[in-house]
Amino acid sequence: MRVFFGAIMLWEVWRYFHHNWVYTYYIRPTVYFSYYGMDWLRPLPGNGMITLFVGLGGLAFCIMIGLFYRLTMPLFFLGFTYVFLLDQSNYLNHFYLVALLSFLLVFIPAHRAFSLDSRLRPKIYAATAPAWTLWILRFQISIVYFFGGIAKLNSDWLRGEPMRMWLAQRTDFPLIGQFFTEEWLVVAFSYGGIFIDLFAVPLLFIPRIRWLTMALLVSFHLLNARLWNIGIFPWLMIALLPLFLPIAWWERVAINQRRAFDSYKSDTHKDNTYQFGEKGKRLALIFLAVYCSFQLIFPLRHFFIPGHASWTEEGEKFSWHMKLRDKQGIITYIIVQSSTGHSWEELPEDYLTERQVGFLPENPDAILQFAHYLATLWGDIEVYADVRISLNGREYSQLVDPTVNLAAEPRRWRRSEWLLPLTTPLDQRQWSN
Repeated sequence: MRVFFGAIMLWEVWRYFHHNWVYTYYIRPTVYFSYYGMDWLRPLPGNGMITLFVGLGGLAFCIMIGLFYRLTMPLFFLGFTYVFLLDQSNYLNHFYLVALLSFLLVFIPAHRAFSLDSRLRPKIYAATAPAWTLWILRFQISIVYFFGGIAKLNSDWLRGEPMRMWLAQRTDFPLIGQFFTEEWLVVAFSYGGIFIDLFAVPLLFIPRIRWLTMALLVSFHLLNARLWNIGIFPWLMIALLPLFLPIAWWERVAINQRRAFDSYKSDTHKDNTYQFGEKGKRLALIFLAVYCSFQLIFPLRHFFIPGHASWTEEGEKFSWHMKLRDKQGIITYIIVQSSTGHSWEELPEDYLTERQVGFLPENPDAILQFAHYLATLWGDIEVYADVRISLNGREYSQLVDPTVNLAAEPRRWRRSEWLLPLTTPLDQRQWSN
């Protein structure tokens, strides 16, 4: 897993340079949409972000070959998480997953075999690892699938939207694209996605159908990679699948690797079992209890926030709502000078990058942040927003109360009172047929 993880992260860093995303996302913007409580976090000045990404690429390479792992893994976690938290408009579920996996790998002895560290320091070599190190990774992957399935149990998805819209736009897909406007295939994709997310991991633990389930998951992720523009996510999930192979299968691999290692290992280091002391076991138990509880509870918070999560976006992030909704938005800010009553319009595209402009209307917290930004530019003003959103093909309707002065509204962790509820019904003309 360490080798695959490092290789995919190295590939992702290359993609950022190849597409010039380091400049586009972290150097060019003049406005950044911070996460709640992270207002102090800003990109490095000058060419600092380019240097940081070069460093992340070097760290990913060292992780892949297992060199200086105990130093490079924490540094990669800190560097990647810093980049991840810089701007909400760059949020991706698989980047959140990478941050979590990086955090877990800081504590997992993934460098004690198949690594340059174990070659250079034979004393650290171990043919085994504590069982929790495998199960915590399996748990984390299961969380992604399970909550991805839970999120799809909503009225829109069960009625075939937005899958119906997306498939209708991809009828040029090889072989099966001609059927993408057929209702039976829309239903198959929608409910098939729910089935795979909810039941794939449990099925991986049934020996008789494990390989069949793995083949299904590989096909599922390859199809996703071909259909949707979701970056490294399908390849990362495929690379993590071997973690669900039975221990006996890996023991045969370990025996062969151990024989090769024994050919050069010093006679003074006979013990090839990784030992975990009693104090370490207690600390690991506490860590696992806290971490697992958080992963099980935090994705459910949107159920306790009034309103439709895909509409308000409150509780939507960090909850594994992956490829779940389609939103189109139109936004205009109306500025009113308090002293004179003079008013004028401001368009976000005059201040933001193309990616940020697309992100802004669908995210209420970003709408509020940009209103505060405009207030800092113009001084004693009131800021109102005309925001119209289409969710999953609905008619456009107001998201924000246009009578509320957003410049005077504070950012809140809880529900924002200036958000209007979703009242526009889903167009069911296709489903009813």
